[in-house]
Amino acid sequence: MTTPRLDDQLCFALYSASRAVTAAYRPPLAELGLTYPQYLVLLVLWEEGRASVGRLSQRLHLDSGTLSPLLKRLEAVGYITRERCEDDERRVDIVLTEAGNRLQAKASCVPERLLSASDMTLDEIVALRDAVLRLTDTLNQ
Repeated sequence: MTTPRLDDQLCFALYSASRAVTAAYRPPLAELGLTYPQYLVLLVLWEEGRASVGRLSQRLHLDSGTLSPLLKRLEAVGYITRERCEDDERRVDIVLTEAGNRLQAKASCVPERLLSASDMTLDEIVALRDAVLRLTDTLNQ
């Protein structure tokens, strides 16, 4: 029996790509004063307007122990606030502040900078993303 080679493994290719993509995001996000996980939280909020902590956890695949410190830091810099849901006082919604909303315009260049750094076309990036999402969905079933 032949031992599998590391470079032949899909898991290692995905792991390496994930690390490289996250590292490529670091410089443009540092200019905004954000970490990559904070940026992900903001992407959800820019998309949905407001979200419960549970919804953020679901969308980002993060547990509350990981998410809570991210939210505290974003709140400390003035990008989000926490509000009790009027319909269910047990639920806390995360809401963008004016500063958080303004940051969206500044962050709009981040995807373009990553596309440029990738040396791939937009169509190639979209096809790769779709293939990874299909794989993720299949493996999660």
